Amino acid sequence: MSDDNDWPDQLYDLLKSAKVTQFAYVPDAGHKVLINRSLADPDVHSIPLTTEEEGVALAAGADLGGERAVLLMQSSGAGNCINLLSLIVGCRFPLLTLISMRGDFGEGNPWQFPMGQGTEPVLKAMGVIVLRCDQPEDVIPTVNAALTMVFQSGQAVAVLLGQRLIGAKKFA
Repeated sequence: MSDDNDWPDQLYDLLKSAKVTQFAYVPDAGHKVLINRSLADPDVHSIPLTTEEEGVALAAGADLGGERAVLLMQSSGAGNCINLLSLIVGCRFPLLTLISMRGDFGEGNPWQFPMGQGTEPVLKAMGVIVLRCDQPEDVIPTVNAALTMVFQSGQAVAVLLGQRLIGAKKFA
């Protein structure tokens, strides 16, 4: 049986087995393992972004070029993507984003609550299907389902990685 703490490594392996070759990210501790593994992996492209909405455009470009991408971001960055998410409706390209949540279970930083609480309804309003993981055993089956929805059905799917799963950051 695997350790509950190895879900990030299992997640990276799942993304690789699904032929995801582009990992777009804004640095975030919640995605540390995925970012570090993608940086060390010569078979993928690890692309740091200056802002999260660049990742939506990158996913569109990846699809046009016959590649698969994942956008890694924190819930506070989801609000930066709203305008570009409208392109998904018109252009109909697949989008997979993994979002580490803030303003969630055990949050101590009051600045994280507005977007943390707004992430799911805003994404849904933009036509993004939202799935959520709060326990380690939820991650692999949920992301596996998202991979099918995105890359076989051409949908936009966000998987929210809740603070029960990733832990709440300390705030002084």
